[in-house]
Amino acid sequence: MKSSSFIDNLPKVYAIYTGGFIAFILLMALMEQAGMSGDTIGVLFVAFTVVIYAAIGWLSRTMQVEAYYVAGRQVPAVFNGMATAADWMSGASFVAMAGGIYFGGYGYLAFVVGWTGGYVLVASLMAPYLRKFGCYTVPDYIGTRYGGNTARLMAVIVLVVASFTYVTAQIDATGTIASRVLQIPYTVGVWFGLLGILLCSMLGGMRAVTWTQVAQYIVLIIAYLLPVFWMSNKQGFGLIPEFAAGHAVQRLMELETLHQVGTLLPTEKFAGLSALVTPHATAGTGMAAWKFTTLVACMMAGTASLPHILMRYFTTPSVKAARDSVAWSLLFIFMLYFTAPALATFVKLQVLDPELASGIIGKAFSDVQSLDWIQKWSNVGFLKIVDSNGDGILQINEFFMRGDIVVLATPEIAGLPAVISGLVAAGGMAAAMSTADGLLLAIANALSHDLYYKMIDPKADTKRRLIVARVLLLMLGAAGAFVASLHLTNILGAVAWAFDFACSGLFFPLVLGVWWKRANREGAIAGMFFGFVAGSAYLYYVYNGGAPWLGIDALRFGMIGMPVSLVAMVVVTLLTKAPDKEIQDMVDNMRVPKGNTVLSATH
Repeated sequence: MKSSSFIDNLPKVYAIYTGGFIAFILLMALMEQAGMSGDTIGVLFVAFTVVIYAAIGWLSRTMQVEAYYVAGRQVPAVFNGMATAADWMSGASFVAMAGGIYFGGYGYLAFVVGWTGGYVLVASLMAPYLRKFGCYTVPDYIGTRYGGNTARLMAVIVLVVASFTYVTAQIDATGTIASRVLQIPYTVGVWFGLLGILLCSMLGGMRAVTWTQVAQYIVLIIAYLLPVFWMSNKQGFGLIPEFAAGHAVQRLMELETLHQVGTLLPTEKFAGLSALVTPHATAGTGMAAWKFTTLVACMMAGTASLPHILMRYFTTPSVKAARDSVAWSLLFIFMLYFTAPALATFVKLQVLDPELASGIIGKAFSDVQSLDWIQKWSNVGFLKIVDSNGDGILQINEFFMRGDIVVLATPEIAGLPAVISGLVAAGGMAAAMSTADGLLLAIANALSHDLYYKMIDPKADTKRRLIVARVLLLMLGAAGAFVASLHLTNILGAVAWAFDFACSGLFFPLVLGVWWKRANREGAIAGMFFGFVAGSAYLYYVYNGGAPWLGIDALRFGMIGMPVSLVAMVVVTLLTKAPDKEIQDMVDNMRVPKGNTVLSATH
């Protein structure tokens, strides 16, 4: 792609793309009417969109360092906002978050509040200043701001652990979708998902990932919103589901009382599957409020520490564009997050309401067992029904489902056309692929630029550096697919871990690097090391059966890592020599919104 002409024509290019995608949806709807099977439509949806993403990746191929690492710093604010939103709308946001609300009630809105609120921290504390600094990666900033390879290496280690944990969750999501669409085992599906991810990012780096993510955002937002609007109207709640969700919750609470949700316990246990036994809305307690607040804090600080998100703001033409693109990011993210609670509510109604054709609780067990969607999701191990008491009627505690499939199964549960199921599968794949692309690129770029080029072989030419980056992409992707296939935790849990790792090791070194001139190399190293080790040790302790301290469980171990990081950084900084005047002047310059970047374009 010729950068200048392509940038100038971005609105036209993506308008044509959007029109073409809508035309494809209509074509699939016509094919469904003509008798094409739902399974074939699902395969065509996923295949069509993945081929489009791969084509964008191929057209964006480059051997220029700045184009590969930061998309040539040419991405306009609006489109960077869309790309960031796609980068952000991971498998957790699209595939798993509504499932968490579905099973766990509104306590899971802590994810929504934390992930959205984190962008306030990004806009006010991070993005404009890192863009003014002019670095390629987050460890590049840490290494240059504090000086020395030890600080850079520590940042690389935290980045790799946090991003790798996150990327396994995205490959998990692609495997879930591929296994359902292709009717193959989940352990095979993760490798299909990985192939699509690598096709988008291998050749063009950040430039390819950026333009692919804009295309993916368009697909995922259409795919997420359309079924919710359809269900809202179908259930009689009106045209705007977000505003009608309150009435839907009232109806839902009546049905939960009818079906004894909250009083019955699961009669069986199945690995990875949950029974619908938690009320949609529960009375708050002091501990519930504390757990909500601590989860919000970890997700907010994690958002402002995740390298693949902060990297997106290195791609804008100016500091102002970086700040503007955070605002656009929030708008595009809001469109999905504002809808997630409504989606969870309407899907739960579809299952519980006996007045709806899709309602299955209280129906004859044999009738439910014969439903097409029950059979297909059961075949790939994501759903199970068990007539434990032998009465021939499906009870609330006899229906087990993996939370990660709530959104993906929504069209089938609601009896929507097969074209909507295919659209949602394509949207889920777009969400997971877009985030995985950004994460793999963040890891590979950090290892190739900060570890290989800056520390191992400073004389490496451009070709060698980019070859190293691409080989690392392949290796990391394969490792991520292998770990995802082990299914150590669910998608939402793995993503929460990634945020906790990031905020434990990176939040205070990043923030204080901008706002405290006195912060020095020794303090930053201590903050990253002790915060990361304390958080990781606590996760190991809780994960292996240790009793949580003050309700801080495995989803919130950043609440242990962050205070340790802050105390270690401040104490060690004050006990050691202040940075020299050149570093302090560099920090002052970084806070000035105008003028040239602190680092040269060829650093």
